[in-house]
Amino acid sequence: MAERKRIPTICIGCVWSCGIIAHVEDGKLVKVEGMPEHPLSKGYVCPRGEALADWVYSPDRILYPMKKENGGWKRITWDEALDTITAKLAEVKDKYGAHSLAIFCGSIGVENLEIAAFAQRFKGAYGTPNLISVESVCYRSRIIAHQLTFGTFLLEEPQDANCIIFWATNPDNSRPYLSNFLRTSGKGKKIVVINPKRIPIAELGIHYPVRPGSDCTLALSMMNVIIDEGLYDKDFVENYTKGFDELKEHVRKYPPEKAAEVTGLSAEQIRELARTYAKIKPACIVPGTCFDQRVDGLYTMRAFAILQTITGNIDVKGGWASVAFPRLGDLRLPVEEKPIGAEEHPIFYSFWGRSSPYGQTLYFPRAVLEGKPYPIKAFIVVAGNPALSMPESPTWEKAFEKLDLFVVMDMFMTATAKKAHIVLPACSFLERPGIGYVYAVTSGLPYLILRRKVIEPVGEAWPDWKFWTELGKRMGYGDLFPWKTDEEVIDFFLQPQGFSYKKLDEYPYGTFYAEKKYDMVRGGKIRTPSKKIEIYSDTLKEHGYAPLPEPADPEKVLFSDPEEAKKYPLWLSTGTRILYYTHTQFRNIPRLRKGFPEPILEINPQTAKEYGVSDGDTVLVETPKGQLRIKAKYAEDVSPGVCLISHGWEEANVNLLTGLDPKDPVTGYPHFKAMKCRIQKA
Repeated sequence: MAERKRIPTICIGCVWSCGIIAHVEDGKLVKVEGMPEHPLSKGYVCPRGEALADWVYSPDRILYPMKKENGGWKRITWDEALDTITAKLAEVKDKYGAHSLAIFCGSIGVENLEIAAFAQRFKGAYGTPNLISVESVCYRSRIIAHQLTFGTFLLEEPQDANCIIFWATNPDNSRPYLSNFLRTSGKGKKIVVINPKRIPIAELGIHYPVRPGSDCTLALSMMNVIIDEGLYDKDFVENYTKGFDELKEHVRKYPPEKAAEVTGLSAEQIRELARTYAKIKPACIVPGTCFDQRVDGLYTMRAFAILQTITGNIDVKGGWASVAFPRLGDLRLPVEEKPIGAEEHPIFYSFWGRSSPYGQTLYFPRAVLEGKPYPIKAFIVVAGNPALSMPESPTWEKAFEKLDLFVVMDMFMTATAKKAHIVLPACSFLERPGIGYVYAVTSGLPYLILRRKVIEPVGEAWPDWKFWTELGKRMGYGDLFPWKTDEEVIDFFLQPQGFSYKKLDEYPYGTFYAEKKYDMVRGGKIRTPSKKIEIYSDTLKEHGYAPLPEPADPEKVLFSDPEEAKKYPLWLSTGTRILYYTHTQFRNIPRLRKGFPEPILEINPQTAKEYGVSDGDTVLVETPKGQLRIKAKYAEDVSPGVCLISHGWEEANVNLLTGLDPKDPVTGYPHFKAMKCRIQKA
């Protein structure tokens, strides 16, 4: 009988990086279980984690490098692939300058240290400023909102809160380990759900069916009640904040009676919500990961930060708190030139001397198609699928067709890879070791774990760091890429923290590298210019933006003509999460596809019937940007007048309906939520 090994490691099929035990027989992964000792997931494993063996051994895997020839794919060697890319990159740089190369890093890339860091390394070695990523549409806006307010990024602590507001997020699909915890250990907690859909976790508490796009107004109206009724933390506000008097005046414009007209909630509901949140301590708002995908996304996130502040739910256990990030080796090389989008959205790129490594991705198509501010001619995509994940997909497709060099490194032939000139086989995270480090960035835990290699690479797949290293050597940058093994790479990253591959390997279930302290505010460690929590932001004002949160009216943002707006009577939000998939990933795995077999438009039966649509009908969904055919599914839990469509489906790509404009003026984020549409039976 074959010996079975049990290897403790982590899954990075999504951002949470849950602990798993991989069962391996004769060098083959046969089973995955949860890791009870993991401080975040505590033994839970989702369907994606359970299906990892199916995923890694999928017959759809890209097994070797390929190049497009006569409309088809021809197998080539790694040497031929690297030589071709090297020659083309040298030619492009010579003709158009280094900035004519853009590198795109997708979701699993920016959450995976080795992938993102080596992409940054090559970007600097080549001399281009244009590293672009999924952070142009996800999460960085929230980080910026926190930094502008607190000087750093804070994380919510729902496990220790007595009042939890799930605001436009569905933890059963997006953070299942948390909903699992609340159902088993959350007795006595006040759970509030603010969402146009009555999601499953609402059964544990109270649901407020807010109208899409009105969340910033609702937050400001809650502040109106909290301040007017004296429910705010006077000591905290007086001693540790800047701009409360301006806020007090600002929120007078948002009494519950007026906000009720916008939010769809009654004035009494708004008062009840505000009082519940302000009176139960500690409390924390848990916003959706992509809540900021709206024109007023940054201001909404700022409004949440201010709500937490005035109620004294900052720097306390169960509220929002800071955590010491791990000190990790930095592979970046300086490039003087600013990336695309930096001029249009300077705060997205840099403020207070802190610069982002990323340009604003939404300006990539313009640079390719119009040569503004200069032509981009070469594009390398790692760990991402922008053909499906970025807004206004047809424009991206046109940009792909105009590139002189288009390279994609992935495990599967994605919608993006199909458009490339060269496709390279990437290792899965099970086929290469790495560091589990995201916990401080996503979950507020000062915790590290070694992501152990479970199996050998399938086919000719390479780890991303090896691709960038070998390409760098061929380009003449060999002295900048001295690493030869996975272990050397991991040692480089861990050295500043006082760890090494071998030392971290001594902790089978990971280790805490620091003790979490709640002393940022009272310990005088607020890293804003004023050394206080900045409710009123001089930085935003100096850049020409509103210093306090200002809601946007979605209809006025989307339509200059009120008559045109009437043609699109329904609300549409895109990107609803599905437990079986991560963004565009995993849909090719049969056991996961059974859980959610096809793309759907969720719609309230009452609304559907008004348009002659029955459950299961194919409908034509239309926005000013485009049309989409998709199956309608009756969903009693969705508010009337609202349509919800998930993203990531190649056969029903919701980004045919979205646009590169309008954008959040501060961050450049697209308007994926609170759109308007019309439907008809197809």
